[in-house]
Order: sequence, then C-alpha cells, then structure tokens
Amino acid sequence: MLQAAVAAGHSALLIEKGALASGTSSRSSKLIHGGLRYLESGQFALVRESLRERAIHLRIAPDLVQLKPFFIPVYKETRRRPWQLKLGLWMYALLGGFDASTRFGGVPKSEWPRLDGLKTRDLDAVVRYHDAQTDDVQLTRAVVESARALGGELAVPARFVGATLVDDGVQVVFESGGERTECRARVLVNAAGPWASEVARAVEPAIHIPDVDLVQGTHIVLPMRVTQGIYYVESPTDGRAIFVMPWHDGTLVGTTETPFHGAPDQVAPLPEEEEYLLAVARHYFSAASGFTREDIVQRFAGLRVLPAASQKAFDRSRETIFTTDRDPYPRVLGIYGGKLTGWRAAAEHVLERIQPSLGESRRRASTDQLVLRRAL
Repeated sequence: MLQAAVAAGHSALLIEKGALASGTSSRSSKLIHGGLRYLESGQFALVRESLRERAIHLRIAPDLVQLKPFFIPVYKETRRRPWQLKLGLWMYALLGGFDASTRFGGVPKSEWPRLDGLKTRDLDAVVRYHDAQTDDVQLTRAVVESARALGGELAVPARFVGATLVDDGVQVVFESGGERTECRARVLVNAAGPWASEVARAVEPAIHIPDVDLVQGTHIVLPMRVTQGIYYVESPTDGRAIFVMPWHDGTLVGTTETPFHGAPDQVAPLPEEEEYLLAVARHYFSAASGFTREDIVQRFAGLRVLPAASQKAFDRSRETIFTTDRDPYPRVLGIYGGKLTGWRAAAEHVLERIQPSLGESRRRASTDQLVLRRAL
C-alpha cells in the first residue's frame, strides 16, 4: 500500500511492527499464481485478476518471479481425472488470455522416470502446466524499497498504539525506539493481516470489524531435491491440494488449513500438521519414504484471514474483504484476507476507494511499470 500511495503522488508512512516481511509475508507458499483450484468454487474473477497480476510480476520483477513447470500426477485413486484437469486448465488458459505462459499438456510416459523419483505405481497420467514461484521475503522488501525510492516513509520496528477519528482524518499514535509519536493522516489503511482486527479495535470511536476466521497454514522443508519443477498433488487422506517444490537446498511441502484461535504472535506448526505433510511427501516420492519429523530441516506457519463460515477453509472465498468507517470519504480502510499474488491489485483498489479523502495529486509512477529488484 505504501508503494501505491507514493506512486500516486501522496505522502505516506508505513508503520511496521517487526522487520520487513517478518510475519505472514514470509510464510506463504512462495507462489505468484492464478489459483487453479479456485475454479472449482467458481471464483473466476479472482483467477482472472491473479493471472493478470502474474503476468505483471513476470514483467516487472524478472529476477524475483520466475515461471516454472507444474506437474499434476493422476493415479487410479486420484479424485480429479485427467479430462477434468485439462478442462480446468483450458479455462485457466482462457482467463489468462491464451498467452505462452498458459500452455499445458500431458507428460509422455517415457519422461516419467525424470520426475524426481515420483512414484509411478498406478500412475495413469501426468499433466503439465505453468505458474510462477517467488521468494516472498525478497519480493516484499523490493516493493518497500521501490516505495522508499519514491519518497515513502517507514517506521520500523514500531508499535501501533491507537487512532482517533476526527472530522477530516485520523490522529495516529505509535511508538518507535522508545518514543511515542503522534501524526495526522487523511486515511489510515489497516493492512495488518492476521492482526487487522486487533488494530481495528484500537480505533476510537469504534468502527466495524468484519466477522473473519484465522486459519493456520504450515509448511515444512525436507532434505531432498526436486529439480524438474513444482508438483501439485492430492493429500492421500483428504484430497486437499498440496504443493511440493524446490526451495533453496531442500524441498518445501505445504500447506495445511487448521483453525486458529490464539494470539497471532503465537502461531507455530503443530505436530499433526507436520505428520500430515510428511505423509504427502512419503506417498508420492521415493526419496521421502523414510522421513520422520526429526528429518524436517525447516518449519514455519502463517495465518490466513478468511470470511467466517461453517464450511472448510479450503472451500471458502479468497477474495479480499475491504471495509471503511464511512463512504464516500473514509478515514479508515481495512484490508482482510487476500493472496500474495494480488498485493498490487489490492493496493490499487484501496487507493481508488480512499481517493475522495486524499484529494488531488500528481502521479509519480504506475505500479504496473515499476521494476522490482532483488536487494543486494
């Protein structure tokens, strides 16, 4: 949001609790993707937007976001058959404009032995398509650095104390370096992720807080190598989609979806989540057959913010929820949920919503043109 605001010609300050990308932004599945599985729940607008954002990322951040082959193995017991997957991928390609990055097809049986020790017993087919992988920490830092280059200001680390609504804006109080600072803003954008409800409760007078759930997602890194691409597999226990991908010198496996009811700062992988992910790796890859929890070389958990609902997290909408204290001149705008892929589009949407409160400005840059570079 900092980048979008300063690119549009406004002055903006980012108040960050910890180091940049130390929270949810470093605990994603490391993908910039359209969300193939969201087609099953009819979230076509989300997929179209995500594929558009993927194309933008590939253009403006070529050293941070790379297109990778994805493999979907289909076994006799796999719930989605090859024709279903290819129909879904045809829709995926349609929503992506049928450009080169949307190509898909089957992997010939003669090539199966090259697929990183993927087990071939009862394997009926392997479908290949393309999506993009990123380093979420480096991407986040690159976005912030581009904002700073345009004049954006940072208070890091800093603790948001509270805010008071006034007629023409909001009075914000935060602490940094042992000192308390007050500043006046036309709009406070609450983009605190799983802490968003906590931030909203610190605003006076009280503002609306949407009914949301926190859902934990755990990843593990195993001491094995996959080099051909990223594997998109079904959990043998419940059919959920799981990614198995190269990550530095190991293999990243994730993610889970576990209801979370504690303080966001306390999120941590659960033993049963690790066993769940290990079962997936062992089921599909010979190299993982003997792995136990003692073999995990890295583990991390993050939190998704999802609309409160009775159905499983896997089936809920991934659309971002935006709330304001009033329209058409908001003083506080809250962002709840969303995907890493959609960060830029969400920021532009926020800017559009709060523009009446900001007034005229002289645009400095367009965020879909700003080149993002890996920090040295």
